[in-house]
Amino acid sequence: MIRFECDYAEGAHPQILKLLTETNFEQTPGYGTDIYCDKARAMIKDLCDFKGADVHFLTGGTQANMTVIASILRPHQGVLCAETGHIQNHETGAVEATGHKVLPLPGKDGKITAAQIETACLEHRNNAEHEHMVQPGMVYISNPTETGTIYSRNELKTLSAVCRSHSLPLFLDGARLGYGLAAAPNDLTMADIAALCDVFTIGGTKVGALFGEAVVFTNPALQTDFRYMIKQRGGMLAKGRLLGIQFVALLENGLYFDISAHAVELALKIKTAFIKKGYAFLYDSFTNQQFPIIPDRQLEILARKYAYSFWQRIDKQLSAVRFCTSWATKKTDVNALIHDIGEL
Repeated sequence: MIRFECDYAEGAHPQILKLLTETNFEQTPGYGTDIYCDKARAMIKDLCDFKGADVHFLTGGTQANMTVIASILRPHQGVLCAETGHIQNHETGAVEATGHKVLPLPGKDGKITAAQIETACLEHRNNAEHEHMVQPGMVYISNPTETGTIYSRNELKTLSAVCRSHSLPLFLDGARLGYGLAAAPNDLTMADIAALCDVFTIGGTKVGALFGEAVVFTNPALQTDFRYMIKQRGGMLAKGRLLGIQFVALLENGLYFDISAHAVELALKIKTAFIKKGYAFLYDSFTNQQFPIIPDRQLEILARKYAYSFWQRIDKQLSAVRFCTSWATKKTDVNALIHDIGEL
């Protein structure tokens, strides 16, 4: 079986395994206070051109999202996000379990707009009974989104402006950030993200690491006591160097961006093959996630050899599915898929 259902089916990039092995018998302090975490933090600050950033390492995306959101919101507040957002649909109510409500907004292709945020804030403020309702306290977006789409620099700039006008911290979930930055239409840089967001993550789990997400706070007001929150939420890894080492390996010599570009290149080849065959797409993605709409009888043929993710039912005979490439996807596997698409 050739697997295209996610971007975390493989282990880790060989450079990570090499550095983990080389440093295996070194003795270091625990809980992320080691030289490797410090080096990774410095690399991230340089990458973002933001010396005042506060960088922390957690093991997974859900843990990072939950801990960040819980650290920012006051007890009566919730977080605005797209109705397709990861915290809304794919984290088993982790945010709600911290006592905070997710406030979903109808998105277009997985994205929300500055106008929607403005409307949500004004509707709450102008409601005569607003004290009886959960108050919007921050905004969550992901880039790429759950649908493989990306925010432009202008979109993020506009989102940032409306958030700051309403004193709402803007949190960008970058679990697949590398794949978004590698997309052809992308005009965002790491420096843009650091300047326009109050906090964001750089995903490792889905982009070459065994596990790990970097949480980057750029708003000084949100940086206080975050390590307490990590510990309280069970996220402070005793052998924290395992996270720092992985990000050092990923960020040295641009490896993170090279392997992301590899995944996107192969995903677009798959997209082209489906287009040539006449298939439509649920979303127009230029990242490593592709969402073709395929007759069920032809999906059954592909399922004999390939694993993919069911996304949504279109009608009685058509389904939208997701084919997802990763940093480790083999060109030979993609070529085999392309051939079999052509034979459908």
